[in-house]
Amino acid sequence: MPGHPPAEPPGPVRAPGLPPAVTAWAEALGTALAGIVTMIVVAALGLWAAGAADLPGGAFPSVVAAAVVVAAGGSIRLSGEAGIFGEADAALDAVPLSVTVAGALVLAAVFLLPLRRHAVVRTSELLGRIGRTAACWLVLLLIVALTARHDFRILVGNDLVDEIGAELGSTPTVGFRADVGATLGFGLLWLLALLVLVFLVSRRAPLSSPLLRFQNSFRPPAFAMVLTLLAYVAIGLVVGVIELISRDRPAETLAVLLLGLPNLAWMALGVGTGGGWVGHVDKAIGLPLPNALDLVLRRDGPQTLDFGSVAERDGRAWLLVVVAAVVLLTAAFTAAVRSPARRPAWRHAVEMALALGLTLLVVGLLTCITAHYGISLIGVGDLGGNLGGEVIVRPQLLRLTAAGLVWGLVTGFLGSLPARRVRHPGQVP
Repeated sequence: MPGHPPAEPPGPVRAPGLPPAVTAWAEALGTALAGIVTMIVVAALGLWAAGAADLPGGAFPSVVAAAVVVAAGGSIRLSGEAGIFGEADAALDAVPLSVTVAGALVLAAVFLLPLRRHAVVRTSELLGRIGRTAACWLVLLLIVALTARHDFRILVGNDLVDEIGAELGSTPTVGFRADVGATLGFGLLWLLALLVLVFLVSRRAPLSSPLLRFQNSFRPPAFAMVLTLLAYVAIGLVVGVIELISRDRPAETLAVLLLGLPNLAWMALGVGTGGGWVGHVDKAIGLPLPNALDLVLRRDGPQTLDFGSVAERDGRAWLLVVVAAVVLLTAAFTAAVRSPARRPAWRHAVEMALALGLTLLVVGLLTCITAHYGISLIGVGDLGGNLGGEVIVRPQLLRLTAAGLVWGLVTGFLGSLPARRVRHPGQVP
């Protein structure tokens, strides 16, 4: 009624019979637990398909925990030891994005469940819910990080050398430990970034009153980018299932799907839009790769992975450009429909360009891979030779960002034109 102050936004729905504080902490624990459990299950299935269940010394649970730590933004330290007569060296920097994406989707969905009926929430309630979820997340992540530790004994393959090394105390070992401090710090940043993205993208995520006036500016392009990334994952999943059914070595294909599907799918987005990576895959490390990537990277010296190099070895590379055009035009159209009806086409183009440029920059950072292992024992082998291997895939970040800006301008402008004939949310006919 006129003269009455505006009503306060409703608080959260509480379970009957339970104190509000207990219900709030139970919701936070359930949210964090759902994310962690999902990541553990996906990582365990992927590593089992990759053969990690056969690792010696009961290492499988520790390896699964290490995969979850890395997927959640944490850090794993590798160490090598070969005694006084030898040297061992190992390093690994790669993110199993299938585990990351699965955990993020489940955690975000469960986080939004208690908020789905609210259009607006108090700032204090929103911060409290985020803080409780973060606290529970850190406790669970700490437990996983403490589990992620193991040492492996490496056999050179020569019985005499192995026996001499054992007698001299020079048997090579490689171990890994979760860096607990870095894991908790970056794991917290990972969670906060995820929740920020949830509020940037989802209409089901209520905002506090001061932020409502900004939602029409940032939500449409943010949603378009998430739609693009998930569409590529879905397309990659369909292709992977076809490969799983029709080709040999289904276990390797399943391992790729459960551990690195977004890595490959988002690289396809970058290559299709004109971006590139520089890398090399050593034959000593048998990572299962799609045939086109294997042909490009498994050669002597650093190789450039881009549209040109893929097209030289696979005539179907033009499909990457077609898929990029269709997905990005659809995303731009969706963003324009979700925006205010009178927003000009040039503004859609600029927003799409900035969003896609930033997205491809992040994709490049997430798909970076550095892995190597080598040993040298009493004159046998060397740190980069026959007893070792190396995988390096590094993004060309400036090229990826520039490609995103150009494609974003074009698709943002073209995608907004048909959106003018579609009714926008809140528009009165």
